[in-house]
Amino acid sequence: MRCLLLLLAGFIGFATASAQTLPVSPPATPPPLPAAPTDWLLRELDNSPILRQHHAGLQLTDVATGETLAAWHADKYFVPASTQKMLTLYAALRILPDSVPALRYVVRGDTLLFRGTADPTFLHGDVPSTRAYALLRRWPGPLAYAETPLADAKLGPGWSWDDYPYYFQPERGSFPIYGHTVRFYYRRPGLGVAVRPAWFNSALRKAERGATSPDHVQRELEANRYTWFPSKTAWVDEVPFRTDRGLLLTLLRDTLKRRDVQPARWRLRPGETPKTYYGLNVDSLLRRCIRVSDNFLAEQTLLLCSAQLGHDTLSIGRTIGYVRQQGWLRALPDSVAWVDGSGLSRQNLTTPRNQVALLLQLYRLVPEPRLFDLLAAGGRQGTLKRAYRDPKELWFWGKTGTLTNNHNLCGYLRTRSGRLLAVSFLNNNHLAPTGVIRREMERVLTLVREQL
Repeated sequence: MRCLLLLLAGFIGFATASAQTLPVSPPATPPPLPAAPTDWLLRELDNSPILRQHHAGLQLTDVATGETLAAWHADKYFVPASTQKMLTLYAALRILPDSVPALRYVVRGDTLLFRGTADPTFLHGDVPSTRAYALLRRWPGPLAYAETPLADAKLGPGWSWDDYPYYFQPERGSFPIYGHTVRFYYRRPGLGVAVRPAWFNSALRKAERGATSPDHVQRELEANRYTWFPSKTAWVDEVPFRTDRGLLLTLLRDTLKRRDVQPARWRLRPGETPKTYYGLNVDSLLRRCIRVSDNFLAEQTLLLCSAQLGHDTLSIGRTIGYVRQQGWLRALPDSVAWVDGSGLSRQNLTTPRNQVALLLQLYRLVPEPRLFDLLAAGGRQGTLKRAYRDPKELWFWGKTGTLTNNHNLCGYLRTRSGRLLAVSFLNNNHLAPTGVIRREMERVLTLVREQL
C-alpha cells in the first residue's frame, strides 16, 4: 500500500512538472469590431446640448443603394409641419397633368357656364395665371358661374384659429380669386394705404390716434373689415378675407368689368360634355408651393387633385384616401397621419424614416433636375436661401417645416465625396429659438457633408 502511494505521488509530481514546462497559449479574444461609419454622428447627436432636451430624430439613407447610414430616433412620431408638403408634392406629381386645370365649362348658345377646379392661380399675387381670366374677360356672351361643392371646411382640422388674420392661413375654396387675400401697401408716412384688390378700399379704416398693434393691419374675426396702423417705415401686408359665393361673384364682376356674371346651377343637359380649360404649367405652381412653403397653394393643390380625379364634390380627404388606396404609400415603413395639404395641422404625424422612404420614392418618380428645381436650395432660393451655403456648389435641396416650438427639415444632401443622401431631421417641442435649432441642424449636416 505504501509503495502504491509513493508511485501515485511520483506520477502527480511528474505530471505537474511537465505541465509547467509546456508552452501555454493565451485564451483567444475576438478582434475589436470596426466602428460603424456613422458612430461619430450618433455621439454628436447624443451629446448635443441643444438637441438633448426636446424631441429630435434623424435618418440618413444613401439614395443610390438604399442603405441606411444613420438612424437616430427615426421610428418615433413627430409633427412634420410644412415638411408634410412633400406628401402633397408626391400626390400632385402622380395625379395632375402637365398644366393646371383652371376651370370646367359648357357652352350653351352664347352663354359660358363655368365652375371652379380649385385652381389657386386666378389673379394670385405671386403665381398669377391669366389664361382663365382672359377667357372670361373676352367671352362675347353672358357668363354663368356654378359653384363646385366643397366637402372640407374652409379652415383645416387642427389649424390654430387665431392665425385667421395672417397671410399663411387663407380659407380654402373651389374657385379662389386673389389667393383669398387682400394686399395692403403703405408707402411712407403721410400717405394712405393702397389696396389690392381695390374693391376692399371701402372696408378699410385708419386706427384711432394713439392705437398700436404688433400687426400693420388687423381684420375682424367674422367680417371683412380691416384697420391699418401708421408707422415710420413703409410696409406691405397681406391679410386673408372671408369667402362666400356672393363675394366671389362681386369680385369677378369688378375685375372682369362685366355685370353679366350670374349665379347658376351645374346641371348638365343630355349630350353635354364639360370641357377643361388649362392654365399655368403645373411645375410653376408646385415650385412656388414648395420653395417658399405656401400653405394656400398646398391646400388648393390637393383640391385640384380631387377635381382631376373627377370628384363632383372637392375633398382633400378623398385625395388622401385615393393615394392610400393606390398603394403609393406602401413603401413607407410606418403609418402616417395625414389630414391636410400644407402641414398647418398638428394632427399630421410621421417618422423620419417615413420621410426618407418618401424622398426615395420621389427620386425614382421624377428626374433629378426637375425634382431639385422644385425644391428650396441651400444658399440660393426659397426657405433655405440663408442656410447651407456654399458659393461654389449646391449641396442641399429640400423642404423646411416650422410651427411654434417645432422646426424640421427633409431633403437631399450631396456629400463632398459625391454621395447623394436622403435626409429627415425633425425637431419637436423645443423651447430654444428656432434660429438656434436651425444652426445646430446645419452644423450637424455640414459634418455629414464633410465626412461621408
